[in-house]
Amino acid sequence: MPTFTSNIIAENDLSLGLQKQVIDAVENQSALFICGGKSKLFYGYPVDGKTVCTSAHTGIIDYEPSELCITVRAGTRLEELEAVLANNQQILPFEPPHYTSNATIGGAIAAGIAGPRRAYSGSVRDAILGVQIINGEGEIVNFGGQVMKNVAGYDLSRLMVRSQGTLGLILSVSLRLLPKPEHNLTLSFEATQDEALDFFKALRVKQLPITATVWHDNQVFTRFSASETVLAQCKLQFTALTKEKNLTETTSEIADSDQFWQGIRDHQHTFFEQQDKPLWRFSLPPSAKKFARLNTEPLIEWGGAQRWIYSNAPANIIQSIASSRQGYATLFKSDLPSIPHFPALEPNLLALHKSLKQKMDPRGIFNPNRIYQGL
Repeated sequence: MPTFTSNIIAENDLSLGLQKQVIDAVENQSALFICGGKSKLFYGYPVDGKTVCTSAHTGIIDYEPSELCITVRAGTRLEELEAVLANNQQILPFEPPHYTSNATIGGAIAAGIAGPRRAYSGSVRDAILGVQIINGEGEIVNFGGQVMKNVAGYDLSRLMVRSQGTLGLILSVSLRLLPKPEHNLTLSFEATQDEALDFFKALRVKQLPITATVWHDNQVFTRFSASETVLAQCKLQFTALTKEKNLTETTSEIADSDQFWQGIRDHQHTFFEQQDKPLWRFSLPPSAKKFARLNTEPLIEWGGAQRWIYSNAPANIIQSIASSRQGYATLFKSDLPSIPHFPALEPNLLALHKSLKQKMDPRGIFNPNRIYQGL
């Protein structure tokens, strides 16, 4: 298989152009709004600062398909990156969402949002091998490596995930990849929310090649990814489990499953069309019970670990419900800026965040207040 490399001069020109903007901001002590394709502007607080966009900083730096890893510039659009990977029968393990066609790999790393495969193939952090960033002193620095066996600085690379551009400007990222599954099979049946959560619990111990699960509108959807022979056995075991749980005698195979899961991934499913209430994302233990106090039906992913809910309930009530189930809630999308987007940090954890911000961005120029006020 071929190795993909970039033009070194072009890489230097692009990097130096972004570096100059950061150095100017350091010298002027002015804030910068770091962004990529602007597909996630709704996620987090708005930033008052000069916009520095990485969308022109595109292209693959190094890609050897046989090594199952790739190094790519942050502004590369997800659509373009995944097309290259598909040509080599490979995928990104965390199945990042494309909320718009302009979504970039740098934005996917900075936001840390994963798609339906996350619970079964790993998170964004799990895929990170290394990053190159511009730090708060205007220096271009590297963390981690470009192959899976090189783990030096690995934890610092992972800090960029979900940092929302507050710790540095990501120039490039090295990621591990997965072989593209031979085939996918999505099975569905009717179930109440309680029945679905109980079924997901039983399904977790079956050691089947599950790559996505969803419950919505009294319907369970489960995706399996494997060879045709293995998928035939999966269907038998899946059907047997539904009968054992007295749920249904038959299951349905979804014909347009790729389109269905893309709709879930990119929030194009009808559930996400609501606009009249804030959208909350709950991260919970999969076995957590349903929300009896919230008079709304969720969309449940990841075998129960991620739950989407529209609610006008006060933020403190939402967070109380999440914490009572050993989880937390994030305000994912809302037109009400006064609602806290992220759960409050414990004092010790807040102090740690402030210390990290001070070391990585001592002048506070990168996306100030994007996640928490004062950071």
